[in-house]
Amino acid sequence: MKRLAIPVAILAIGLAGCGSSNSTPTTPSNITVFGPITLLPSNEVPPIADSSESGARGTATITVHKDTNAIDFAVSVNNFPAGSAFNNAHIHNGAAGVQAGVFVPTGLTTATFPPITNGAATFSLTVTTTADNVTQILANPAGFYFNLHTVKNGGGVMRGQLK
Repeated sequence: MKRLAIPVAILAIGLAGCGSSNSTPTTPSNITVFGPITLLPSNEVPPIADSSESGARGTATITVHKDTNAIDFAVSVNNFPAGSAFNNAHIHNGAAGVQAGVFVPTGLTTATFPPITNGAATFSLTVTTTADNVTQILANPAGFYFNLHTVKNGGGVMRGQLK
């Protein structure tokens, strides 16, 4: 009986170590997620032109794929007044408080954005950019921001820095 007890104990200890793990899976090293990024009209430079949209709020999650140079955008906004419509969105290369040129366009237009219904909208899309753009964003994310433009605020209605 003693000869059977030792192998059974070893087997039981070995099986106990094979249970499921409660650890959180890690993000692959070729993927960097920024967000949720808070999008606010008060972050726009210069300030928004049409204050009727100043109560709008939003969040964006931007995922950069270093291996494919793809950038995923997942955006949700709310508190827009009736009659608001998006007409552009992109990443700019500028620090907080600085206005800068378009760095990564999304290609969205008034015709391709989802409508703002009851003051809210959500959308997601993926664009491909250059390896150099991806490298620059990953090297200094705080030096870049994402913003949305509306027909009423063509210079930008809300913005948030990548972090």
